[in-house]
Order: sequence, then structure tokens, then C-alpha cells
Amino acid sequence: MTDKTTISYDDFAKLDLRVATIIAAEAHPNADRLLKLQVDVGGETRQICAGIRAHYDPEHLVGKQIVVLVNLAPRTIRGEVSNGMLLAASVDGGEDQPPTDVVLLTSEKPVPPGSSAG
Repeated sequence: MTDKTTISYDDFAKLDLRVATIIAAEAHPNADRLLKLQVDVGGETRQICAGIRAHYDPEHLVGKQIVVLVNLAPRTIRGEVSNGMLLAASVDGGEDQPPTDVVLLTSEKPVPPGSSAG
């Protein structure tokens, strides 16, 4: 586990976490470990690039609801803009090894896209 600085509640309150529905998913054209996801965050579609390709088949993700950080500044990753970040848990693969499993944080019951998750 990496040492992280404790943040205040006010810092946490700045995070805009929402439930998003994946409406499209495909392999990133310029990166072996990334998937490009199109997600509905409540009346707005965003593209997110995520390092989950080794753990999820794109066709099985469509329709799944995930938790997304939507107020993260956009970032270009290997030529594609990522406008948000999905939340996931990973099982540590050991020293200098990739995770052995990645699990997306999802909604227990279906909710409208854009619903607050924080």
C-alpha cells in the first residue's frame, strides 16, 4: 500500500463522483493495456481511457454501471482524450508485478446515469 496524505472532508467534498452507464467500449488503438469507454454521466457522454484491457472484454462492459470521478481535468493518453476516471479495486500482484485482478466499482441496483455516488 502506498503512503497517502490524509485529506480533509472539504477536500473529499470537491470530488464529483457519479454513476455512469457504459454505452460503448473498445480497445485503445495506441495502447495494449487500455480500453476506450464512452459513458453516459447523466445527459452527457464522456470518453474515459482505462487500464483494464487485460481484465475486461469490451463487449461485456456495455450497459454496466460504474462509478466515475467526473471533475478530474481531461488528459490525453496515447493520443486519446480521457475525460474522467473510473473507480476500481485491484488485487496486488506482488513486488514489481501488475495487479492479478481488477474489479470495477459498480452500483448495486440500477440508477439513472449521473446519480451522485459521493
